[in-house]
Amino acid sequence: MTGRNATPADDRPVLRAERVSRSACGRLILDGVGLEARPGTTVGLIGPNGSGKSTLLRLLAGLLAPTGGTVTVDGATPAELGRRETARRLAVVGQHATTDTDLTVQDVVGLGRVPHRRAWSAPSPADREAVRAALERTGLTPLAGRLWHTLSGGERQRAQIARALAQEPRHLLLDEPTNHLDVQHQLELLSLVAGLPVTSVVALHDLNLAAMFCDEIVVLRAGCVVACGAPGVVLTESLIHEVYGVRAVVAEGAGGRPFVRFLPPGGPH
Repeated sequence: MTGRNATPADDRPVLRAERVSRSACGRLILDGVGLEARPGTTVGLIGPNGSGKSTLLRLLAGLLAPTGGTVTVDGATPAELGRRETARRLAVVGQHATTDTDLTVQDVVGLGRVPHRRAWSAPSPADREAVRAALERTGLTPLAGRLWHTLSGGERQRAQIARALAQEPRHLLLDEPTNHLDVQHQLELLSLVAGLPVTSVVALHDLNLAAMFCDEIVVLRAGCVVACGAPGVVLTESLIHEVYGVRAVVAEGAGGRPFVRFLPPGGPH
């Protein structure tokens, strides 16, 4: 896969799932899934509920082991790298995060430095600089002293991305990060993600957000990849009907990217 931030030297996949399968409780959740994300690209995972998006992200993160196939991060499996080294190379942002502890935004962002620090050690100058840079990159410097529970949903998601950036990862995995956010915050969040100097894989429900911000899209249905490629190639009216069971009109939107307009059931095409 190639993307807007990739360079000619970026011809080796760095985050890869090769014929990956995963079963749980006797049910096949993923079946022979393949994915390659090259440096600097934003790859979108789309598909109906239950298609396997979150499971694939957890496999890529090393939080689950595949039943079959191989996941590699920079050419090594998460088991070969170990938990600490995997966490140094790869960060994960979930749908939402909660805490009952009175942490400030700076405290939350500082948690991203855990993989780089010895147990019980004080933050080093490098740790403090990484936190400062992450806060600045996400526009959270003015909120550094705010308590976590006083933040809005959009601010919390930005803080989670700042925490991930403080890890200084090469790869970023996001599981439906725009859930529960209004339109403005969805656009701001994905614009931030797409502009980061990392390889990102993001699971999304909104097809138009995927079209706007992703270099390439992988479509999952019932645990299988049914299409992958650039948004303009993947997001067709026939594929949307096949995968989601709905009718849609796909037109050219801003920047030549596709725009999907859904049609009401039973109405005229």
